[in-house]
Amino acid sequence: MESTTIRPAEVDYYNRLADQWWDQTGPFRPLHELNKLRVSWIVDQLRARGRTAEEADRPLAGLRVLDVGCGGGILSVALARLGADVHGIDVAERNIAVAQTHASRLGLSIRYEHTPVETLAASGARYDVVFSMEVVEHVDDLPTFLAASCELVADDGLMFVATINRNPIAWLTAIVGAEYILRWLPRGTHHYALLRKPSEVAALMSKHGVEPRSWSGVSVNPLTRNFKLTPSLLVNYMLVATKNQRLQIS
Repeated sequence: MESTTIRPAEVDYYNRLADQWWDQTGPFRPLHELNKLRVSWIVDQLRARGRTAEEADRPLAGLRVLDVGCGGGILSVALARLGADVHGIDVAERNIAVAQTHASRLGLSIRYEHTPVETLAASGARYDVVFSMEVVEHVDDLPTFLAASCELVADDGLMFVATINRNPIAWLTAIVGAEYILRWLPRGTHHYALLRKPSEVAALMSKHGVEPRSWSGVSVNPLTRNFKLTPSLLVNYMLVATKNQRLQIS
């Protein structure tokens, strides 16, 4: 499997942790907590743009979505439960095996695939919504990764990105604090040089006709570990963007 964006060390790291994806008291506990907040925000953003269904318990019914870097399927499962037709991809093969097994146990029909985003984009696949949540800080060659991700968004479709800012405060909070002091995450989960500034992500997406429209920061209470939305993008942030075919640059 050839790819210019895969970091082999990251693949090895997540392959080693694959069996712990669904242990909500283990190393992925913060992601499970964060997922509750981000899914609620996602639904609100889709509803504000008239992309949700009338069914209260299945607001994402009718949407074909792609979960890039799906890991063990934490986000994919939540989206499928809300009615979305979900395709999850990941470059760590053990992640896909774990995700498939878990979805089967839950009786959910989710398509998981071990493939890089560039390969899928080259196939001509397109989706109503593309998610890249907590992924861009783990890839090499961010321009190529985002170019392929943007290509996978159908005309008038949406793209969601969530990641960590790059500045001294983000380093202290997300790396020193979360990994070394509080030990919420295994050491080595994040690397400062790979953290992404909002301006960098926005510029690369806009180049391919995918324009960021709304942003939200995310903060966490160090005592309760509860996440909440915040106007500040200083540390963790999420964005939603829309694709307009006329804005694309060849």
